[in-house]
Amino acid sequence: MEVKQLLGLDVGKKRIGIARASSLARLPEPLTTIKTAGALKALQQIIKEHDMQIVVVGLPRNLQGYDTAQTAWVQNWVDAAKKRIELPFYWQDEALTSIKAEGLRLKAKDQDIDALAAAIILQDFLDAPESERVPC
Repeated sequence: MEVKQLLGLDVGKKRIGIARASSLARLPEPLTTIKTAGALKALQQIIKEHDMQIVVVGLPRNLQGYDTAQTAWVQNWVDAAKKRIELPFYWQDEALTSIKAEGLRLKAKDQDIDALAAAIILQDFLDAPESERVPC
């Protein structure tokens, strides 16, 4: 089994939470949060610095599993990102990740909520069977 470095993203209109994980260790680590405006250059640097091979993006939907205006916005952002970042991109349903992240932050004070949400997205992706992984 080839070990891959994964980058997890919780993309919002103002901020992007970033986490990383190894396919071997399977334990995501929150990294940082960056502003969405101008984020691609920063992401390219993080990808290079950490030798990332896969990008996992949280796909926002409502609680019934339907697309929202935010879903379309994130899909458009990913389409633009894929033109500048030549790595495989995957979707991961991000339902309830912000709520889970807020709960974790209450336990671990001073944690970055967006990076924690990205770590939860990445953990959900790692926990899913490969047959259920959805390329962007």
